[in-house]
Amino acid sequence: MKKYVLNALTLASVLAVATPASMAQNIAIVNGKAVPSSRVEALSQQIARSGRPVTPEMQGQIKEEVIVREIFVQEAQAQGLDASDDFKNQMELARQSILIRELFSDYQKKNPVTDAEIQAEYDKFAAVNSGKEYRARHILVEKEEDAKAIIARLKKGAKFEDIAKKSSKDPGSGANGGDLDWANPSSYVKEFSEAMVALSKGKMTETPVKSQFGYHVIRLDDVREAQLPKLADVKPQIAQQLQQQKMAKYQELLRAKAKIE
Repeated sequence: MKKYVLNALTLASVLAVATPASMAQNIAIVNGKAVPSSRVEALSQQIARSGRPVTPEMQGQIKEEVIVREIFVQEAQAQGLDASDDFKNQMELARQSILIRELFSDYQKKNPVTDAEIQAEYDKFAAVNSGKEYRARHILVEKEEDAKAIIARLKKGAKFEDIAKKSSKDPGSGANGGDLDWANPSSYVKEFSEAMVALSKGKMTETPVKSQFGYHVIRLDDVREAQLPKLADVKPQIAQQLQQQKMAKYQELLRAKAKIE
């Protein structure tokens, strides 16, 4: 009898020590099944990744959400819903999505875009876009005779902007009186660019300029040195672009290495 009491007291003392530790690992026991606290952390991270800040006030709501999910999952399992082929296929797709996300996240951490790469990309951009910028207007029509008629009207004093709004087939600039805003000559097709840079400020083309889009009447409004953005202003965009390029190359490499039969 004394031995039994001693064993019972020993067991009780062990349970008393173990229970707080086990409760620290779990947030609840639902129908006899432990709900680990790690699920709260996982759900919090999921919410944070979606762009929503996880405030201290939300912790109680997240904990309750985890518990309610466990209740619903247990009921679904009790009904045998986790045995269906549809459920298994969806679980496999979800597993793949999570693993792929982790794969790409790990690759990004191990292959970050460096400041040197960003500087090199910016230098390439600057080299292409440096020099002079031109602000021009144009009127685009389908037929050469229409373009010639417009030039004749302009020479007689008609307003360029008004004709562009009414007659230009370019939906982007037509509504703005033909205004193409500031741009590097390389932004345009060769025929247009060559005709534009040959103009003096305030002058227009004397003959229609043919391109793949139709016939243009061009007027050069102004010229200036290229206004390039500072590196600091575009650094985030360049970094994102380079990271996307790296990821695309990584995906292509994995695809090329795979043996597909």
